[in-house]
Formats: sequence, C-alpha cells, structure tokens
Amino acid sequence: MQTDFHFRKIYLDTCCLSRLFDPPTQTRIRQEAEAIYQILTYCFSGHWHWIVSDVLSDEVDQSSNLGMRFQIKNWMTFAHRTVSVRSSESERGSHLEGLGFKRRDALHLACAESAEANIFLTTDDRLLRRAKRYEVQLHTQVENPYIWLQSEV
Repeated sequence: MQTDFHFRKIYLDTCCLSRLFDPPTQTRIRQEAEAIYQILTYCFSGHWHWIVSDVLSDEVDQSSNLGMRFQIKNWMTFAHRTVSVRSSESERGSHLEGLGFKRRDALHLACAESAEANIFLTTDDRLLRRAKRYEVQLHTQVENPYIWLQSEV
C-alpha cells in the first residue's frame, strides 16, 4: 500500500477522537478507530497538519472519562494549529446553526473553515447527513474518517 502524502490540513471532531476509546465490538468501530489512528500517525509524523480548536478542547474537558480526557489533551499538544473562537467563527457558527447543525458541530465546522482545513472528519452520522445536504454551502469537505482514508491511500 503506497500513500500519497500530499499536504492535508485535517480537523477531527470530538466524535473521531472519542472513537479510539470505544470498545471494538463492531466492525464499523474497529475500521473507524484504525483509520483515525492512521490519520493521527500521519499528522504526528508531519505529513499532514492537524487542526484543533477551543471548541474541541472545551468538549474534551467535559468528558467524564478521565483517561480519555488526559490522552486526547496530550495528543492535542502535537496539533499544528489551534483555532480560537473569535467573532468570525461565532458568526459563521450561528449561520450554520440556521441550517440545522447543532451548536457545537456548527462551531467545530466554523473553526475548520477558518483554518482552511481540507477535510473535516467525524463519525457522527447525523452531522455527516446534514453536511452532505449542505455541502455546497460549506467551505470544507466533511467525511467519515474510514471512508475518506480509503480514497487517500
């Protein structure tokens, strides 16, 4: 398997990072976790750039799983960029909420767009369906990590 390491700026939402801590009882969970692990490996090695945000940090801070919280916060120290939620991200988030995105999802997307991410990855099916419905109005591609990685390698 040969990988094309063309430059990518990647935003993984909280669902993606949390997937790594889910019990691998289903094929989908295993596939997504393996894809996320591989994506993070490419980011940590410098081939791709990982973008995180204040929204992600706040959401991780609210997790009751202390081990997961500690590990994700540790990984986030290796991110290439952290996007703060300023007025532009907040305004864009409000616009996306108007399209039916949940508040946190809208802010995640606004931060990814602000950082000009090439791809926004999520395992949230509801978010994926809504993003497909409004893909023309979004400024970054939204995809499931397993499906997206299959097209990249």
